[in-house]
Amino acid sequence: MPREGAGFDVVRRMGLALPDVEEGTAYGSPALTVHGKMFACLAVHQSAEPNTLAVCLDFDQRDELIAEDPKTYYLTAHYVNYPYVLARLAHIRQDALRDLLLMGRRFVSTTKRPEAEVRRRRRK
Repeated sequence: MPREGAGFDVVRRMGLALPDVEEGTAYGSPALTVHGKMFACLAVHQSAEPNTLAVCLDFDQRDELIAEDPKTYYLTAHYVNYPYVLARLAHIRQDALRDLLLMGRRFVSTTKRPEAEVRRRRRK
């Protein structure tokens, strides 16, 4: 499969084409929000690789993505207990990026309290 790669400009363009998505910032980094809730941003934690997108996702979805494509999707110890997946923008295909943004938007839109997901995960 060809590597299409992406930067945040591509993420922004794709994200803003989705319903109710707005551009914002999270921890001083470009981010996408839906109804005021952040669902995707450039990862700023020092443990993340450069040019990495952090996307809010259900833990099971996250684990499936990492298992299917560990060159693109990954975690660091910092993110393990949070409902996020890290995606290397240099490796992600544009169709996969579009799907990832849709999943993140859906997760944030339908989860009443994402922090409850964090507590649930920590109890396991």
